[in-house]
Formats: sequence, C-alpha cells, structure tokens
Amino acid sequence: MLALLVGSLASCGGGDSDPTPAPPPPPSGNGTSQVAFWLTNPDKSVLFKKQNVTLNFKAETNNNLTIELDTTQTYQTVDGFGYTLTTGSAYVLNQMASASRADLLKELFAVDGEENTIGVSYLRLNVGASDLSPTVYSYQDVMGTAFSLAPDQAYYIPVLKEILAINPNIKLLASPWSPPAWMKTNNSPKGGSLKPEFYDDYAEYLVNYIQSMKAAGITIDAITIQNEPLHDGNNPSMYMSAQDQANFVKNNIGPALRVANLATKIILYDHNLDKPEYPISIMNDPEAKQYVDGSAFHLYAGNISDMTTVHNAHPDKNVYFTEQWVGAGEDDKNFGSNLKWHMTNVIIGSMRNWSKNALEWNLTADQNNRPYTDGGCNTCLPAVTVSGNNATRNVAYYIIAHASKFVRPGSVRVKTTLLNAQNTETFNTLQHVAFKNPAGKKVLLVLNETGSDQTFNIRYRGQIVSTTLRGGATGTYVW
Repeated sequence: MLALLVGSLASCGGGDSDPTPAPPPPPSGNGTSQVAFWLTNPDKSVLFKKQNVTLNFKAETNNNLTIELDTTQTYQTVDGFGYTLTTGSAYVLNQMASASRADLLKELFAVDGEENTIGVSYLRLNVGASDLSPTVYSYQDVMGTAFSLAPDQAYYIPVLKEILAINPNIKLLASPWSPPAWMKTNNSPKGGSLKPEFYDDYAEYLVNYIQSMKAAGITIDAITIQNEPLHDGNNPSMYMSAQDQANFVKNNIGPALRVANLATKIILYDHNLDKPEYPISIMNDPEAKQYVDGSAFHLYAGNISDMTTVHNAHPDKNVYFTEQWVGAGEDDKNFGSNLKWHMTNVIIGSMRNWSKNALEWNLTADQNNRPYTDGGCNTCLPAVTVSGNNATRNVAYYIIAHASKFVRPGSVRVKTTLLNAQNTETFNTLQHVAFKNPAGKKVLLVLNETGSDQTFNIRYRGQIVSTTLRGGATGTYVW
C-alpha cells in the first residue's frame, strides 16, 4: 500500500555509517546460515517458527524483486512492542497455578533469546477500570476520601510485579478510561465530561497514581490523558474535546507533574487516526506543547499514514500506536486475513509512519473473552486465551512476536526500498520495514500481501540473499 510508504520519504539523517559495498559479518549463532528466518503462514501450518534453511549473502544478480537495506538512512528509535495488561488480563493470569503462570509470563516477557520466548517490551495499563475489568472502579470512588491503589492490590499489581521481575526494563504506559464519577458532569463512570472545577483534583489524582505506583516499585514511563476521548459510550468512558484536553494539559496535569518532579511523559489523544487534527491542535498551542511528549493512536478509523501527518506537523514530538483489537470468533476462520491486516498496518505501517511502539489490545482473557464490564467489549479476542492452566496463542500473539523478539528497545528504523528487476522502486506485493537493533543486528520484517508464493532478494552492502514467502505469510529475517 502506497500509504505505508509515506514515512520512508524523509529521514532523520545520519546514523550507521556503512562502508562501501562489502560482505556482511560472518555467521554468528546460526550454524551455516548467515540469516536467521522466522516464519508464520496464514493457514497456521507454521506459527512463528525458526526455519531450518541456509540463507547466505552472495555477490550475484537475478530478476527477483529486491528489498534493499540502507543503514546510513535512519528514522525513529523504537521503544517496544506489546499489549495492554488490563485488570481482566491480570485476573485470569492470577487464576492460573503459580508454576503455569510463571512459564507463560517467561515465554511472553523474557529477553534471554531462547526460541520459546517473544520478549514483549511494552505494556499499556489501565488507570482505574477499563471495559475489560471484572468491575468498574476508581482509586477514589467517594469525594473527600483518600486516594488508594487498593482495588489493584489483589492481583493486578502482583502480576505486574511478576512481569517486572522477568523484565525490569519494560516500558509502561498508563491510560485512564474515566476519572472518578464524582468529578464528571453526569456523576457516572460511563460518558459525561470532566467538570472544570475538578480539573485540579483530577491532575492530583493522576499524580497520586504515578507516585503510588512508584512506591510499589512500578515506574510509569508515560500517561495518556484519556482513552478514546471521542467515544463516550463505553463502560467506563469519558468525552473530552481537544480544547478541554489542551486546557487540562497546560493548566493542570502538565504543571502538576512538573511541581511533583515527575519525569512521566504526557501523550495526547489515544484514539483513532481519522482525527489527526485533535492532537495537532493541542500541540499548536505553545503553552500546552511544552508539556507534551507526543500523541497516541488507534486504527478503528482513519489511515495509518495519518501518523506521518501528525509527525510532519510537529516533528519534534513523538507518535505512538497504542491499541488495535481482533474480534473473537475470527481467529480460526480469519487468522490469515487478520495476520495480513495487522502486520500491514499495526506493525509495518505504524513503524514506517514514525511510531515508537506498536501495541495490540488485550493480553489475556478466558475462553469466553471475560472478564469485561457490563457493556464492555465481549468480543475482544486476547493475544492469549487462558483456560485453567492452558494457554492458547491467538493471532495477536504472533503479530507482536515477529517484531518484539528481535526489534528490541533502542532499535532504530533504517531505510528499505523495494526494487524491481530494472532496479526501480516499486510498491505493493511485499510490505517491509527494517531496523538495526542495539546489538548491531539487522532485522527485516516482510509480509507477502499477494495470494501466491513470492521469491525475492534481500540486498545489503551490495550482496543478496534470496528467499520465498507463501501468499499472506510473514517473515522476520535477522543477521
């Protein structure tokens, strides 16, 4: 899709200085193969499995399509890939036997490089309840009472701390679905708006959350102001206009975080890409912009290329991709189409349009996609379905795994170009994005978006390696 290539047209400049064409480094840890190849097929015949094939770079030519890497052209630095750890996710994980839960969490979050780990490096948290929580709650349900994390202390915080014990460097983004009901115009956790007289109280509430989590040993790297501020029909939810969010950022939460000497980033919007003007209008206000790290997006409406629209409007601020769900009942029937759409948009598309992260929606739920609130999403398929001590890995698991295992935090996106036999840039057929990770490895993600096998070259430093992907398949190549 041409839209996915928008973000490749302007470089941050500089970066890895490759010498004139020369062979890549010798094989390391891959036997006789210079390139490690991990594959997922759309019919589930292969699911994120390292392939026993020999892929070595050679100084030759052919007429295949070619994906060329240029590590001298660099773009954004990546923070990570992952999911939302909802209260409901923690609830079902907590129901597992401790040994079974430990095994699953190690598989998800360990970064030791074992073949059976995927190295999730970024989690989104709910501040108070989300619609995938067992109950609706806040940390201050009654006006005048003390703030308390007590609702999260039974299982949410303990599970999160188990994850942090596995990967203490995981980045945590926290998003509120609603303030306490008494702060809102309708005195309800669902819908309504934040009363202007409670702007300071809500800023204090969010500061208390960050400080209380820190006291519990949990560092919140960033917060969004409101999950889906233009969708007030969820339970919980709240409507917040762009102007209201601008006022809250510049007059309340921004100054409150600064006074509290907290380094937690403020990220705007956290909603669909069809309204890029929402965060742009806030950042157009210098008083608000000074407190802002960037903007977050979902893709239930809009086009992934609109992340570049926001980036270009304020290139000194970051963009993030924070949520995309898969519908329940679709996994077996539509595994291949979901793999294709999400790899094209959520992973490759967001990265080619400047995103610093890519998050699928709910991490875990039970076999009935529970828990969820009354009116919450009952058709959200998690990355992992937990039934007793059994874990079933769904399509979102594999979507994230193809990036998270190898594109580690601190990786930098590098330029990739798809060329035809005439060495002219072409589009479609193969979606692609590449990175240089902190260990110096090159990581290339490729989706064959056609319905038939596609043989193509990977060209790096003047040499090529040829490989084939089935129609709809995803491959990650590492060397």
